Amino acid sequence: MMTEIGVVMEPVPKCSAEMSSLIEDMGFDMVLCPDTQNLSADPYGQLSLIANATTTLRMGTGVTHPVTRAAAVTASAMASLQEESGGRAICGIGRGDSAAAHIGKRQATTEELRNCVLTIKHYLRGEAIDVGDMQSPIRWIDPEIIKPVPIDIACTGPKTIAMACDVADRVTFAVGSATERVGWAMHIAKEQIEKTGRTRDEFKIGAYVNLICDHNEKKAISMARMLAGLVAHFTAMKEAPTEHLPKQLKPITEKLQTDYDMKNHSSEKGDHLDLIDDEFIDWFTIAGPPQKCIDRLGELIELGLDHIYLLGGSPVPEPRDARLRAMVEQTEIFAKEVLPNFK
Repeated sequence: MMTEIGVVMEPVPKCSAEMSSLIEDMGFDMVLCPDTQNLSADPYGQLSLIANATTTLRMGTGVTHPVTRAAAVTASAMASLQEESGGRAICGIGRGDSAAAHIGKRQATTEELRNCVLTIKHYLRGEAIDVGDMQSPIRWIDPEIIKPVPIDIACTGPKTIAMACDVADRVTFAVGSATERVGWAMHIAKEQIEKTGRTRDEFKIGAYVNLICDHNEKKAISMARMLAGLVAHFTAMKEAPTEHLPKQLKPITEKLQTDYDMKNHSSEKGDHLDLIDDEFIDWFTIAGPPQKCIDRLGELIELGLDHIYLLGGSPVPEPRDARLRAMVEQTEIFAKEVLPNFK
């Protein structure tokens, strides 16, 4: 089976639908929009527009979380998108990061995420949830009409990877683009699968991959700096293990635990970017000409990945619509010279 390849795209009003149509025409399989209210527009309105602007492209959140949206709210929104798109929705969900931090809340724990996912699944199957003295279904969801939406859990650490292998329909590592690190995550997943008794074909395993494809490698590396800082932030979270990281990268990663500039999360302005050198970028991202992207991506796919979500970059920082258009234009290099090798 071919590996599905999708694109993570900022939701931008009056722009998302048009750009998603271009992404579909390029040959990608899906587009995901982040759910982080202080940094980008609400994803669900844009995803509905994307559903109507495309015919084969799958779409969903990359990612939502339990911190700002109750399970019933997410289930209802996802069922709406599933019906609107004719069954092409994906519920990408994680513990929450920037969305929680920017309103002064903590991330959900792995157990809280697990409970949220199970509750969403109950709702999507048309089942009722015990809420105090009341049985609470989402009355309008009819699973005979609306097929349950696959739940895709984003994972950074071993506890979340193990939990996702227990309950998710899709497990997606958010650990960077190094073969060693994705291989480490895959090893944890395989160990958990053996423990639970689930078979490998019961769910999909993939990865968020930070990738900038450009014939000018220096330009690609420069654009990848922000992406490297972003994924390194996830790597540097308190519970994230660092023993498998190269020795020379550990001091930077540990420094990011205390010095990450959350107010400039996912921005080119973050003070933490001064900590990151080219070696660090090369380990956490794939940045360079098409053949380098083909080789590195091929190594990841050989680990057994069923899907890959590309986190790309834009040469234009502002305004939002120009940034998104430039990102899609940049992605076209990948679509023309790399993507055909994996289709």
